[in-house]
Amino acid sequence: MIASLMALVLALPQSGAATPIPPPSPASSPPSSTVPVPAVAAAMLTRVVLTTEAGPIVIGVDSRAAPVTAANFLKYVDGRKLDGIGFYRAVKVADGFGLVQFGTRNDPRRSLPAISHEPTSETGLSHTDGTISMAMGAPGKARGDFFVVVGDLPSMDAKDGQPGFAAFGRVLEGMDVIRTILTAPTSPTMGEGAMKGQMLSPVVRITTARRAP
Repeated sequence: MIASLMALVLALPQSGAATPIPPPSPASSPPSSTVPVPAVAAAMLTRVVLTTEAGPIVIGVDSRAAPVTAANFLKYVDGRKLDGIGFYRAVKVADGFGLVQFGTRNDPRRSLPAISHEPTSETGLSHTDGTISMAMGAPGKARGDFFVVVGDLPSMDAKDGQPGFAAFGRVLEGMDVIRTILTAPTSPTMGEGAMKGQMLSPVVRITTARRAP
């Protein structure tokens, strides 16, 4: 299953197109309504607030576990390159499972250079409910597109010789907003290949992305 999923992300889209993510395989049990994080662990994360049209989302960025990937996300935040972009894709894989994607969509005016891949086999992170990770066309090609998983999706971790995706933090507050976006209307015609029918219409705008005080 992992090999077949990764095969769908080998072609990096052109500027302005959405970076593809393959449909993940859900875990057996549905997610809970909240994403508990131990207080000590949460205190070690850098908090970033995404102010969106659907409500605020607080992300905890794990710079200790995934320093390269976390630093990349924070560069987009500090450079205000995420202001005005949006959540543009919702992938529903089962009842209560899926992912929502946002980012620069390879816009050259907003996108920074690609970063090296930090697999979950090295960081110790996993794609559990609320995890934020990098969208990419191939390992080492990730730039400015990100996704949040809804429900436990371990099929997106590095395993069985596959690189998986680079997780670097998790949603601390606002999973209700993420789930609202997951169920938002999509266009039946927009999107290419596996992404057709997964593109949000309208896009859910991010007004600002800022480090929490």
